[in-house]
Amino acid sequence: MKSVNFLLAFVLLALASSLASAYDPSPLQDFCVAINDIKTGIFVNGKFCKDPKLASPDDFFFKGLNIPGNTDNLVGSNVTTVNVDQIPGLNTLGISMVRIDYAPNGGQNAPHTHPRATEILFVQEGTLYVGFVTSNQNNNTLFSKILYPGDVFVFPIGLIHFQVNIGKTDAVAFAGLGSQNPGVITIANTVFGSNPPINPDVLARAFQLDVKVVKDLQKKF
Repeated sequence: MKSVNFLLAFVLLALASSLASAYDPSPLQDFCVAINDIKTGIFVNGKFCKDPKLASPDDFFFKGLNIPGNTDNLVGSNVTTVNVDQIPGLNTLGISMVRIDYAPNGGQNAPHTHPRATEILFVQEGTLYVGFVTSNQNNNTLFSKILYPGDVFVFPIGLIHFQVNIGKTDAVAFAGLGSQNPGVITIANTVFGSNPPINPDVLARAFQLDVKVVKDLQKKF
């Protein structure tokens, strides 16, 4: 009898442990406010699914990632995104990818973060200086590397990272991301270009800058 009771207790403990280790699925948008009336709901965590009988090969296809992006802009880069919006078949599969083109002599994918995905970057052409910065609890340590064609580098989920073309010719990289909709937060745009603007006094103290400098930065973004 004791052995039976022990076995029953063990099974119950195992079930409790498995339930305790369960977790909510990662969000696939910035937020999803709960509502009681489903008739007024417009978003789900992901997208609604097509009847599998109506799916076609085109639902899993994208053409054009071989075409260079236009880098004639202020940061000197262009990101061609291939996520669930471009390939509907990616819905619920947890992956996406991008092509990044960099102009010579400093074209950059400015410091940014992906709130919902780890990124793995592959350099096809050019020379890139890349890096990411750890969180406050890890002393904001910079992990950086110079990459050449064929090199691969990983940017952990949620951490601020960047890539800069330090060569004299165009550079091209491809990256895989661990979400169908990884999201992107470009730091400068977010801080100095928010709508409505963040109070300049707040930013001046946070960045230890003169308020006039902050206001000038806000005008640029």
